[in-house]
Amino acid sequence: MPRVAYTGRSAGQPVDGVLDAADAGAVAAALMARGVVPLNIRSAGAGAVAKAASSTAGGTRGAMAAKPKPGWLQPKVQPADVMLFSRQLHTLLRAGVPILRALAGLQESAVNQRFKQVLADVRHSLESGIEMSLCLAQQNQVFDAFYISMVRVGEMTGRMDEVFMRLFTHIEFEQFMRQQVKTALRYPSFVVSAMAVAIIVINVLVVPAFAAVFKSFGAELPLATRILMATSSFTLNWGWLVALGAVAGFVALRRWIATPAGRRTWDAAVLRAPLAGRIVQKATLSRFARSLALALKSGVPIEQALGVVAQTVDNAHIARKVEGMRDAVQRGDTILRSAVASGV
Repeated sequence: MPRVAYTGRSAGQPVDGVLDAADAGAVAAALMARGVVPLNIRSAGAGAVAKAASSTAGGTRGAMAAKPKPGWLQPKVQPADVMLFSRQLHTLLRAGVPILRALAGLQESAVNQRFKQVLADVRHSLESGIEMSLCLAQQNQVFDAFYISMVRVGEMTGRMDEVFMRLFTHIEFEQFMRQQVKTALRYPSFVVSAMAVAIIVINVLVVPAFAAVFKSFGAELPLATRILMATSSFTLNWGWLVALGAVAGFVALRRWIATPAGRRTWDAAVLRAPLAGRIVQKATLSRFARSLALALKSGVPIEQALGVVAQTVDNAHIARKVEGMRDAVQRGDTILRSAVASGV
């Protein structure tokens, strides 16, 4: 009987090992019976057997020692949870595990209590006869429109395992791009914050210390010095009012951005920012192109793919342009002409 190596997770901890089994389906069934959700199943070579022999015991002890936190301490469902779920479900479906049994195993092994409840609701809806895509649509606070549309395509084509693997790759890339954007914007944000702190310190501490010295001279000060001292005096006397106005302006700005028109205007302004604009634009267009390619490769019609991708683009200004592309394609234009006309 062939030896099969596996990697998986048990109680949130990684485990691996080697089993004697006829095929991947038998390995998946044996692992789920032990409470282990497989991530990868492959034929075992000599190196894999030796590695498993040295690490399985330690990994299993770590999994048994891990205790889940109470539900009220659990964070909200993160993209990493959905990414891991997609990878695990792909492995189980590819190994021939029925989807209800796979969901039951994933629910049992989920560390995040909120995501565990989401999977329980999905499994309950699936047991009642609802399609998988509609079950996920009921949990739209976790699974976005793009994810649901891709699963619907998998149902129509009968390639659910491939779709979940593509979704795993897609979410992994999305996470990578977001981290790259945050890294690129970290230094400019630090510089702006440092400048703001320096201006406050100069006006509140430095300039008042020199004001008395300047007055003792009894001579007329240069215009630039008088402006600096007046600004410092205003900050000391009315700084609380400025701070209150800044807070009120920030709250008003947030409420305005929450409106559709405000969001589009703000996102368009972000794209025109001197340094951050180019970074955000390139990252957004990269995600758009990759999402559209994934949808088209999976068999989603072009009009539907553009509509779904428009809902998943982070920038409302670009999302509106993508919707314009969809309308142009529906009228018979090519993707290239519609993209040029919309300004994407």
